[in-house]
Amino acid sequence: MTELSQHDPTGRFSGLAGLYAKHRPGYPAAALDYIVRRCGLGGTTVLVDVGCGTGISARLFAARGVPVIGVEPNDEMRAQAEQTPPLSGAPAPEYRPGRAEATGLPDGVAAAVLAAQAFHWFDAPAALREFRRVLRPGGWAVLLWNERDEGDTCTAAYGAVLRSGPGAAAVEGPRGRAGTALVDSPLFQEAECVRFGNEQEVDEDGLLGRAFSASYAPREPAATAAFADELRRVFARHQQGGTVILRYITTVYLARRREES
Repeated sequence: MTELSQHDPTGRFSGLAGLYAKHRPGYPAAALDYIVRRCGLGGTTVLVDVGCGTGISARLFAARGVPVIGVEPNDEMRAQAEQTPPLSGAPAPEYRPGRAEATGLPDGVAAAVLAAQAFHWFDAPAALREFRRVLRPGGWAVLLWNERDEGDTCTAAYGAVLRSGPGAAAVEGPRGRAGTALVDSPLFQEAECVRFGNEQEVDEDGLLGRAFSASYAPREPAATAAFADELRRVFARHQQGGTVILRYITTVYLARRREES
């Protein structure tokens, strides 16, 4: 088991589906287009989005003409994904219950398996074995994260408030190291890591919603009120024209399925 896979990765997001769907950032077009191109994705290939949550990444790939199967163990998050219309008239992704370590999908069904903002919650060795199983020969595993770019003063101030939440360090530390499991895995080869800039413009309600969508944000009433007050102070210091911009670095890890010799 890995660090965070033992901390109820399914149940801890219950009650957060609405906030997650409304306030989580998407991913930059350059990163998505790079993944599509590098993995050779198109209308006849399948992308499996594991731990797809409310379908943010699944819809973005579907809008690029890629058939997507989203796998999500949390019923509430999956229901939110199913209820959200696809983008730009694209076909809707197909959503199924399942875990990263046991997707329930057939062998060799996917040209690529994606974990977007999710892999740090998985049992990495078991998940990577499952990824390899559902990938066709030559298929790709892809890990995708938005991480705060705290070289930006507003984002740094926002991050300081987030880190004051209970359990924040326990999540953020392992998350930052999680991609190395794919790079080091003997099941995959040709690993690479590329990074892209990303940003999210939010009003005050959006800033609070983004913060409270984190699984480690406080839930107890007094702590919640204090957390919200700190976020409002950050917003007041940095807002221009009623919004602030949160800046991210979007990191993509890719590796190709290693074939048995």
